Amino acid sequence: MDDTDRQLIGLLRADARATVLSLARRLGVSRGTVQNRIARLERDGVILGYTVRLRETLDTPRVTALMNIAVDSNSEDAVRRALQTDPAVSVLHSTTGRWDLVVELHAETLPAFDRVLERIRRVEGIARTETSILLSTQAL
Repeated sequence: MDDTDRQLIGLLRADARATVLSLARRLGVSRGTVQNRIARLERDGVILGYTVRLRETLDTPRVTALMNIAVDSNSEDAVRRALQTDPAVSVLHSTTGRWDLVVELHAETLPAFDRVLERIRRVEGIARTETSILLSTQAL
């Protein structure tokens, strides 16, 4: 990937529906160059797909949080399986450092979020947790 590819990806992140012609004009290259680069980026698995971003208040949970989790030794697989089946868990990351896992959680209300926290804290093999509610998010 070169600078033109990175600029192209940045433009597509801002507007995935931009026409090839408008992308070519903004990059100062030909339409064919943009088409070939997009095709290559898709073929190479750099671009996995295109999506729609919804207004924040539309069809999104009201409470989103990140939970850091320390796992008892030799319990990580069991904890992962339990978390993967929980409907409030949307993303599960392995990490280095103080925490073993970082989980993104979603709930409709604060009382519902409280129930999610209680449910996850009871998962056998979780030693301790620390949770931060996300106040705002900026998509890049």
